[in-house]
Amino acid sequence: MRAQDVAEKRFQPTKFRRGYSQDDVDDLLDRVQATLAAAERGDRPVTGDRTVTPEDVVAVRFRATKWQEGYDQDEVDDFLDEVVVALRALGR
Repeated sequence: MRAQDVAEKRFQPTKFRRGYSQDDVDDLLDRVQATLAAAERGDRPVTGDRTVTPEDVVAVRFRATKWQEGYDQDEVDDFLDEVVVALRALGR
């Protein structure tokens, strides 16, 4: 997985069923993208920066939405599973 893959990822919006807060998901994906971009450049992670670990992704909890636009929970969860595998492969 590359940083560009994360930047280009789009999720099905939800409104009338439960979803995840778009802001929460987007914030995490920004951090994932920054982490992958740093790895692609060969940069080492720095404590306290915006890098994210596989454990961070596994532990994240998003605010739920209903009756307002959110992201499809299953799509987000499936993509985050792929992110965890990619981050573990990087040794991050």
